[in-house]
Amino acid sequence: MPSIHRQPGKPNWFCAHSVYENGRARRVFRSTKTSNKKQAQEICRVWHKAALKARNGKLSADAAREIITAGVADVFLAANAESLSSATVRKWCETWLQTKSIEAEQSTHARYARIMERFSEFLGAKADRDLSTLQAVDITRFRDREAKELSRATANLSLKVLRVCFAEAVRQDLLEVNPALRVKVLKSKDKSARRDFSSAEIRRILRACIAAQEWRGLILFGLYLGQRLGDISKLTWRAVNLEAGEIAFTTRKTGRRMVLPLPQPLLNYLASLPATDEPNAYIFPRAATTTRTGTLSNQFHEILVDAGLVEPRSHAATGKGRSRTRETSELSFHSLRHSAVTLLKASGVSDAMARELVGHESAAVSRQYTHLTTHDLRKAMEKLPDVTTNT
Repeated sequence: MPSIHRQPGKPNWFCAHSVYENGRARRVFRSTKTSNKKQAQEICRVWHKAALKARNGKLSADAAREIITAGVADVFLAANAESLSSATVRKWCETWLQTKSIEAEQSTHARYARIMERFSEFLGAKADRDLSTLQAVDITRFRDREAKELSRATANLSLKVLRVCFAEAVRQDLLEVNPALRVKVLKSKDKSARRDFSSAEIRRILRACIAAQEWRGLILFGLYLGQRLGDISKLTWRAVNLEAGEIAFTTRKTGRRMVLPLPQPLLNYLASLPATDEPNAYIFPRAATTTRTGTLSNQFHEILVDAGLVEPRSHAATGKGRSRTRETSELSFHSLRHSAVTLLKASGVSDAMARELVGHESAAVSRQYTHLTTHDLRKAMEKLPDVTTNT
């Protein structure tokens, strides 16, 4: 049995317990590094428990972590009136999601919830263990499964969300280190999967949605402002200053404040819409009330089908199962973002200026163009062709 002892002239308690090597017991005597008797007793008990597990061949890495975690909590409790804060992986993920339901957009929160659901399902019984038992290898395996069953982009997004989630756990002293930071983002196999639209293709797309004027507007805003579908669909009239010919909004993905001039095709489109005195009214009401951006992306794909630019998606069984990685389409609404940069560069605007206009900036671009005014941006955007002619 383990026991603690004091040595003459030494302030700390020593623990006497047995360790087992090749089936034989050997008595050891080591310092607990504490002069607190209750703490020393708990430390000695933990060492003894680990030694018994090792003797029975049951001291796995997970078992060792659980013993250490429980032991640290008991040692802390022996010296303090309050217990050490703790949570299971599943409980912490749920708590973090509740906070994000207040801070994030509804669609963003729903995306986070799906990632956490998949993560807990992947961990299985480990999800109900203490948060401190979570390892980088667990997250690495989850990342790899996401890449295999869904896509590399989804795997990297899931990893980034887990990094944010567990960073908050570190901030609240539930974790010493963030295990997700030790896992690398996967490199993309094909960064050129998506391409931009040519001017002729854009005109075909606009002709394909003549009967859907709201989509015509979404496409024009995507092309001339180079912004993401989720941001464009939520624009309100409050963002528009027709007198100054500008639009101001904050991007949801990066939180960046954008103030951009409105080229003539966008001013013409806005002028064609019914007048409203409600500044919070959406410019694109049908799109704004669509719960998921993915639904809008699917609608845009159907427009591309009508324009003869892509093949219809088949819902027939392929027999390849969920393990087949999703293929990235080379044409999507995001292609309008690439098209905006291409048109600007073709009009003589520098690459760095083009990226600044669409908010696709690097640190170097940001440093170089922090002095740009809306007038500078307008001069650049006035060079863009009017794709609404002959459509």
